[in-house]
Amino acid sequence: MPQVEYEVRDRIAYITMNRPEKLNAMTHEMLRGLWDAFTKVRDDDEVWLGIVTGEGRAFSVGHDLVEMSTGGKMADTPGSTDELYLFMATQVWKPIIAAVNGICLAQGAGVALGADIRVVADNVQFGWPQVKRGISSISGPVILSQRVPIGKALEILLTGEFISAQEALELGLVNYVVPAADVMPKAEELASKILANAPLAVRGMKEAAVRGLDLPLRDRLEVATNIYDRLQDTEDAAEGLAAFNEKRPTVFRGR
Repeated sequence: MPQVEYEVRDRIAYITMNRPEKLNAMTHEMLRGLWDAFTKVRDDDEVWLGIVTGEGRAFSVGHDLVEMSTGGKMADTPGSTDELYLFMATQVWKPIIAAVNGICLAQGAGVALGADIRVVADNVQFGWPQVKRGISSISGPVILSQRVPIGKALEILLTGEFISAQEALELGLVNYVVPAADVMPKAEELASKILANAPLAVRGMKEAAVRGLDLPLRDRLEVATNIYDRLQDTEDAAEGLAAFNEKRPTVFRGR
């Protein structure tokens, strides 16, 4: 059975980390599976959105420490975890929703933070406990530290203690906290709202927002204006205006 399952239904790619007996601890095989899955999301015209989740009672507890203890070094191999974070942030302009069904640690938390929207079960804990094992983190210092006040990020990283779903919500790390049974339905509800919109415009919005994060205002405006101009000539833009004028539902095709 593959460690990452991939299925497309109704324009949604479902990406499921599938080592429930090991709390979806991330091996080289799982990492390759995630790379393949997110590459398919990027490249498949029939996919307009992705949902990533975990099988069983964990989203992912991060790197498989048994594999690491026998010499596996995920960070220095082609297609490594840090490169996956970069790929998700700079290459996949289709929306990604993380349906965080259970405990979410280290690299698992990095994947969740690499998504655009996070729906989280109310019993979930987040954490970067690497300091308790004598190792450092990539996603914690690089991604977490940009999402919450630096003092809070350092408290989480330096103590290695977990935070609850409610604390994550208060810090702005997640969008919704719901009962565990409602995680996927809520993710799919959000997906449905996004899929009702023009897919190229949705991707343009994400691209403009993400590419502009670290740019000065003038450069952010230039990025957003270039994307705006690019979308003006699409069939979807013409359809959106025509449907508005004709007072009918839109039929977007991603062209």
